[in-house]
Amino acid sequence: MFERRLIIVSGKGGVGKSAISVALALRAQRTGRRVLLSAMTDHVGAAIHLGADRLGYEAATFHGGIRAMGVDRAAALDEYVKIQLRLPAAAPTRALTRAMQVLADTAPGIREVITMGKPIFDAWQRHHDLVIVDAPPLGQLMSYLRAPAVVADLVPTGAVRDQARRMGSTLADPEQTALVLITTPEELPALETSEALAELESEHLVSLGAVIANRVLPGFDVPAERLAALPDRPASEAAAHHVGLLEMQDTVLTPLPIDLRLPYLFGVHTPTEVSAQLADEWDNGL
Repeated sequence: MFERRLIIVSGKGGVGKSAISVALALRAQRTGRRVLLSAMTDHVGAAIHLGADRLGYEAATFHGGIRAMGVDRAAALDEYVKIQLRLPAAAPTRALTRAMQVLADTAPGIREVITMGKPIFDAWQRHHDLVIVDAPPLGQLMSYLRAPAVVADLVPTGAVRDQARRMGSTLADPEQTALVLITTPEELPALETSEALAELESEHLVSLGAVIANRVLPGFDVPAERLAALPDRPASEAAAHHVGLLEMQDTVLTPLPIDLRLPYLFGVHTPTEVSAQLADEWDNGL
């Protein structure tokens, strides 16, 4: 997977998307790749797993040597204007950017394509070998993936249309981009993941890199007859509860094409410890 230029990580809110984005970055960096972690809409989730309070627009180095930044739409629009007009970074373009921001907030797809365009542009620049995107949750993701096509249809000609088309081509190219979907062994996250897989299959907006199940409970290496023979006390109640959770876990995960199961991390862990342990659990073959 890490041979691609862009990896987009998404899942239902609360499934550990930011933790796994950081774990992916740590794992990729251990293979010798120069990695940039880009938080598209949530600048806090990934930050706390990197030992910081918040990610800024300028990339900085954090826990584990990871380079990371948070996408700010106004700053991304200002950067785009300066690049297109061939202006220096310090040029006073704030008034022009504010005027364009009004358009970005009202025209269909423009707001999303600006936000999605920043990590894609960073992947094009090749200052890093790999850009890992902590993307919006599944409920919002499809609008960002569809945005390049929306803008390309909206703009009849010119550089904006050409760049939107190039963005769409980059997202759809399986050699450049992969989407990693995160779920947990619970009914609603698994259902949303299944629905997202169906949409991806029908629209071909991006190639699926992996489906990862996070917070998976370990099985019992105890024969059923021994569990049944436990006296009626807290130990037997705990065992019965665990067995019930395992049955539910298998029920919701079996229909999904799970590529990797990451364990539920018992005990008290700091966010940076969580991401580091998840990176240690990563399957080298994925």
